[in-house]
Amino acid sequence: MLIGLPPILGPELLFTLRSMGHGDEIALVDANYPAQEHARRLVRADGHGVLVLVRAVLAVMPLDRAVPHAVMRAALNNDPAQAGDFHRAFDAAVAELAPGHVVQPLGGDALYPRIRAAHTIVATTESALFANVILRKGVIGADGRPA
Repeated sequence: MLIGLPPILGPELLFTLRSMGHGDEIALVDANYPAQEHARRLVRADGHGVLVLVRAVLAVMPLDRAVPHAVMRAALNNDPAQAGDFHRAFDAAVAELAPGHVVQPLGGDALYPRIRAAHTIVATTESALFANVILRKGVIGADGRPA
């Protein structure tokens, strides 16, 4: 255990977050996503859902402010106009934890290639369907705060 770090962030995930640079993306995917097949780097987070991991990641990782959308998510039935309970809960969590960042829902044609290109895929046991998200890392300024 470490002081000030969410305990759900294990050594492999902490290493990954620290290794990522500005503009790198991390995908947190549901239990149905073919993570092993698609990952350049794979971190397993079995026993955990996407939302609890997103909360932990956003506690330590800045989001990119240099792009219009540093937070993306799947959409219900791969239709960006549709959202389910998971999507609404995710959008609310981002509004709470990352004010000023707008979540961009993506259809499968835009989302899946981006997940495959991510720095790392984190495979969860999230049971909600279409519960895949992408976070783009930002920078920490000289003052130690997200810039």
